[in-house]
Amino acid sequence: MDFNTKGIGVMSGTSLDGLDLAFCDFKDSRQFRLEKFAHVPYPKEWVQRLSEAHDLSALELLVLERDYSEFTAQHLTNFIEVHQIDPEFIGCHGHTIFHRPNENITHQMLDGSIVAARTGCVTVCDFRSLDVALGGQGAPLVPVGDELLFHQYDACLNIGGFANISFKSKGIRTAFDICPANIVLNHLSKKLGLEYDENGKLASQGTVNNALLESLNSLKYFKRKAPKSLGREWVEAEVFPLIDGDSTQNLLATYVAHIADQCAASIDEIGPDSVLTTGGGAHNKFLLKEIAKRVDSEILLPSKEIIDYKESIIFAFLAKLRLDEHTNTLCSVTGARTNSCGGAMYLPR
Repeated sequence: MDFNTKGIGVMSGTSLDGLDLAFCDFKDSRQFRLEKFAHVPYPKEWVQRLSEAHDLSALELLVLERDYSEFTAQHLTNFIEVHQIDPEFIGCHGHTIFHRPNENITHQMLDGSIVAARTGCVTVCDFRSLDVALGGQGAPLVPVGDELLFHQYDACLNIGGFANISFKSKGIRTAFDICPANIVLNHLSKKLGLEYDENGKLASQGTVNNALLESLNSLKYFKRKAPKSLGREWVEAEVFPLIDGDSTQNLLATYVAHIADQCAASIDEIGPDSVLTTGGGAHNKFLLKEIAKRVDSEILLPSKEIIDYKESIIFAFLAKLRLDEHTNTLCSVTGARTNSCGGAMYLPR
């Protein structure tokens, strides 16, 4: 595989905090350097539009996708110009609007043709659809990067909108979504006029509602075996109806306990010595403390840049694999019939 190449990865998570841009230099399939990076917070208008996207008509959703693609392309163009970089390609996750893999439906909203036309760069997006068509969950996608770029760790835990874990079992890479995380914590924080609970301060001052915690931990998803993945639809149907009837601080405390219980159960089942922990939730000191209390494994935190941009780095890596027609989606992770090389590719001309 011919590496020694540079590209940009773009990630938009379900927590609706914004776009993460990472310009990476890939020396080979096991070495990279994060050269430039930026976080673009979503303005309130975009938070509202994205949060309501699943209720739009078909035409309204197409209009939103056009606008969102222009928004993404403009910030990519600014990023390229400000840092005076010359990426060979762009890999975009897009923003998840629907994820129902059991119905053969997934949609990460982004029109790659607009990004390619505006930036002048080869653009790869829509990474999940092929795997879903092959009978897979279309998620998680990051484990290919864990396998190659972060191979020195026994397991990789990412705590974003959803918490997920990736590890090797009997020589085979395995991964799955553990539970909803920041998508719920941020939902609760907004009831208090906050975008998020910084360092878990509010949760740490609350009291765990044991009856609610038992109800959350008893949801059927947690008894299922991998491969499995989660989407917004499941959270709205199964979790949001439960988290009510108590103070917001107590609900935050209880939900942190739930995340910690589920992460600990997954880690203990694997039994790794070390767990690389990334994503926005890795900044939540109270949550990490609660997870660490429940496991024997060492919870390792990398640099702040890797905590925040690991997924963007890997989406650039997935794009490179797609351009070279190499496997970038593992059936051992997603449950598809076969490994695949997913992603729609758009040339700027």
